[in-house]
Amino acid sequence: MSEQPRSGSGPGPGTPTSRASHAAHGWLQALLAVLAAVVAMAVPAALGLWAAGAAELPEGAFLDVAAAVVVLAAGGSVDIAGDAGAIAETSADLSVLPLSVSLAGALVIAAGFLRPLRHRAVAGGRELAGWALRIAVLWALALIGLSALASHTFTIPIEDPTGAIIGDLLDATPRLGFRADIPLTVVFGLLWLAALLVLTLLVSRRAPLPPGLVRFQESVRPAAFAMVVLLLACVAVGVVIGLVVAATRGNAGDVFAVILLGLPNLVWLAFTLGLGATWEGKVEGPFGLPMPQVLEAVLRTPDVSTLNIRSLADQDANVWWLVPAAAVLLLGAAFVMAVRSPARMRAWQHALHLAVALVLTVLMICLTVRLSAHYGLSLLGLGDLGGNLSGEVLLRPQLWTALGLAALWGLVAGFLGSLLASPVRRRGEVE
Repeated sequence: MSEQPRSGSGPGPGTPTSRASHAAHGWLQALLAVLAAVVAMAVPAALGLWAAGAAELPEGAFLDVAAAVVVLAAGGSVDIAGDAGAIAETSADLSVLPLSVSLAGALVIAAGFLRPLRHRAVAGGRELAGWALRIAVLWALALIGLSALASHTFTIPIEDPTGAIIGDLLDATPRLGFRADIPLTVVFGLLWLAALLVLTLLVSRRAPLPPGLVRFQESVRPAAFAMVVLLLACVAVGVVIGLVVAATRGNAGDVFAVILLGLPNLVWLAFTLGLGATWEGKVEGPFGLPMPQVLEAVLRTPDVSTLNIRSLADQDANVWWLVPAAAVLLLGAAFVMAVRSPARMRAWQHALHLAVALVLTVLMICLTVRLSAHYGLSLLGLGDLGGNLSGEVLLRPQLWTALGLAALWGLVAGFLGSLLASPVRRRGEVE
């Protein structure tokens, strides 16, 4: 006698009701991940601005500036515009990435992306794309909301005699404002998110991959994980140094502002300098950035300066310690990569994998650490007026030299890391 189905039993896993419930649960998880990432970015942005003294900004601009920092950290675009009346012109531009805020958001959203995928060996490409799409849609909505808040206009006080004439007689009081470009912010923010999710899949051992990509994980994932460990180790060392400086040398507010807003900008720059890379830069006028005194001494010149380990050592010989520090950190990353790789992998393969990974990592640093900021006021088209009304900050890498050095360092460190890891028991070994 056949068994009759029990009345009142719930829907099976393949029924439309269960699929709808699963989809709703997926959207809820994506919403929690996005909200957590926004909070993780907003908190260090607000605290960093507060430590830098931005709480005293007039006209309630603090929240607007904090929103603009989060937008920039997510890869968004913030336009700066000025107004100085009928016969005067202002020009301004800003291109900077507050990487402390970016890093906080990246770690949180990566954890939220991986959470539903844990304990899985393989996942279909359609499933991964659907999960990423949910996060992307909600992330785009969050960026639109933040961009709407990131808008403010300041009146620039003028105290010098020339400025008084401009302001009082010619009705040309300078104003400077900013606003987020919503379309560009959404586009760049989604590209930032896409790169982050791809990197997350590459780094995590527990993240499932589509069947067609599983064969690449043994060569890609250990190297990607090692580079993330390297970058986070640089940040951890920077935090320790920053706390020591804040405790022993004063100016704690400025130090905490750097830690909360731009610490990776400094420590990753220092790492590339330790590898022998050369940057070019300039700091002019009152619009500088919180930075070590030795760095500002090299950059604050009338012309573009060359920034490398030698020019910094001319100001402070202790800068030479960046070279062994970079070597030790890189060798540690090479050891981590070798330990996480299959035992059958040869030393030359480790060297090649680390060289490629380090080149890509240095390329990322060069693209994210570079910055450009300028503000100037001109009267009747006669160029920037002096005094406190113009300034420029510039930092850019000599890219090909940095990438070539990264390849060389990666080959050497990868080979040595393989030798150091040879006594360690690894996957694939047989008793």
